[in-house]
Parts: sequence; C-alpha cells; structure tokens
Amino acid sequence: MDDWGSLDPHWIWIGFGLVLAALEMVVPGVYLIWLAVAAIITGLLTIGLDLGLPSQVVIFVSLSLIAAFSARRFLRDKPIESPDPMMNQRGTRLVGETAVVTQAFEGGSGRVKHGDSEWLARGPDLDAGQRVRITGSDGAILVVEAANLLGNASSDEDRGDVA
Repeated sequence: MDDWGSLDPHWIWIGFGLVLAALEMVVPGVYLIWLAVAAIITGLLTIGLDLGLPSQVVIFVSLSLIAAFSARRFLRDKPIESPDPMMNQRGTRLVGETAVVTQAFEGGSGRVKHGDSEWLARGPDLDAGQRVRITGSDGAILVVEAANLLGNASSDEDRGDVA
C-alpha cells in the first residue's frame, strides 16, 4: 500500500471523514463535523454506486453545503441553551452576595472584598469595614449598596432585653 492508487476510493472518503470528525474534537467550533458527515456518506455512496472521481467530488460538495446550511438553520431556530448562562460573567454571578469594604468609598468609588478577591466598586460613600450588598456589575466594577443587616436594626425588645 505504497500508492494512493491501490486504495479503494470509498476508504479514502471514509478515512477523510473520520479524520475530520477527530479534528472536530480538537478545533473549536462546530463546522468540521458536517464535512465529516458528507465525506462518510460520499464514501458509502461510492461503495454502492461505483462513482467516478468527478461525481464523488460533486456529491461531497453538495452534501457539505446541504449539511452545513441545514445545521446553521436548525441551530438558529433552536439554539443550544447553556445550563449556566452567566458562566463568564463573574461580577453578575455575585449579585445578591455581601462583601466588606476594604477601601473607603469617596466620590462613589472604593474597593470591596468578597471571598478571597478584592474588587473595584461603585456605590454611596461608605467607611472601611462596612458590609455591602452587591446589586450589579459594570464590567469588572461591582455596583454595591449598604447592607441592611437585621442584627444591627433590631431593638432591645426584639432581643428580649426588656425589664
């Protein structure tokens, strides 16, 4: 098997399709799989119909176009929804969480610490050490407001310290 001429054309098409399918796993995007499907189907048709090279190329190109445009239309009409739509929006994922002011807010900006990360933040003027609630994000800057903690707002009567 030193020569490509000794290989049957259908094995070349099927092999080409399998190589494209393997490349689909390595290369980002979803386009090589449609070419792989077209190549494998061309190989199978070549086995059954004993086609010449020009017919094989026309069938491959036609099937590639049909598969690619059909998949594009299908994915446009029924897009794949992510189970975690905010995966790459770290600031948005923090909405509703609390943080601690590490650098006092002056003129509407300062720094807060959430977990082990420190973030730039915008919000009302606050002193260092105050707890804040994250209400949104603007890129890498968190939008915060003073946290209304129930422990600080309760009166002596609520705690049972009434004589």
